Amino acid sequence: MKRIRVAGLIEMDNGYALMHRKNVKKSDDPSKPYGEYYVFPGGGLEESDKNLEAGVAREVLEEFGIIVDVKEKLYYREIENELDEYLFRCEYVSGTLGTGTGPEFSGDPKYADRGEYIPTIISKKDIKNIRLIPEEFKKNLIRDLNL
Repeated sequence: MKRIRVAGLIEMDNGYALMHRKNVKKSDDPSKPYGEYYVFPGGGLEESDKNLEAGVAREVLEEFGIIVDVKEKLYYREIENELDEYLFRCEYVSGTLGTGTGPEFSGDPKYADRGEYIPTIISKKDIKNIRLIPEEFKKNLIRDLNL
């Protein structure tokens, strides 16, 4: 069954709120990133989500501890028979970045080999200089924002 992943692009403090991943161990799956990189906050759609936008808002709250207003779909990509992934533009509404309570912050041993999760704001001018995954969304963002 194909997975659906949703994520948000949140402008904050003249930059974008991203999840900085550090010390991620290499896995047996060659498609999984490892080392140090950044990702857009998000995750898998859950049965309780009414729609894609509700999934984005829930994931951002879990990971970052902030409430966002999901505005519009920016990008979509498909990995054949495996994943549909969506990135939405979001506006910050309230909350304190870094107060997320998602499972990656719970001390759950199943996350131990997944490295560190660090909510971070990256300035717009620095987006092109970081390893931001998925690369396809990064290229689109740089193109569309003339970064």
